[in-house]
Amino acid sequence: MPNAIFFYRIANWCFTHKIPLIPTLMQLIIFIVYASKVPYKCSIGKGSFFVVKGLGVILHDKTVIGKNCSIGAGCKIVGKSPYVNLSKVGDNVYIGPGSVIVGPVIIEDDVIIAPNAVVLKSAPKGSIVGGIPAKII
Repeated sequence: MPNAIFFYRIANWCFTHKIPLIPTLMQLIIFIVYASKVPYKCSIGKGSFFVVKGLGVILHDKTVIGKNCSIGAGCKIVGKSPYVNLSKVGDNVYIGPGSVIVGPVIIEDDVIIAPNAVVLKSAPKGSIVGGIPAKII
């Protein structure tokens, strides 16, 4: 069985080329097979992948993820109520399983987010964050 990112790429390509119905169908396949919400409207860079085929991953529609990122099982990238902007994840970022990124935070390049961390503040380049709430280690 292919990774959920495979179905996301098909859905995103069809969405950008304005092909109707297929993006919604692919998103439904991802939801049913992988128990994940990976919307075709979000932006995931080349080389990024979901660990364990993307089981339990939840992404917001406006999420931006850079190149060569590794996203663990059960990760969530969600918004915070009064803010319009959403989280941006840079290139070469490792997001551990069960991590939650909340609000309009910016995760810069080469960051490691520990498993089960709750990230509420931005992380500078090359840092390691972990804990609840996440702090720079």
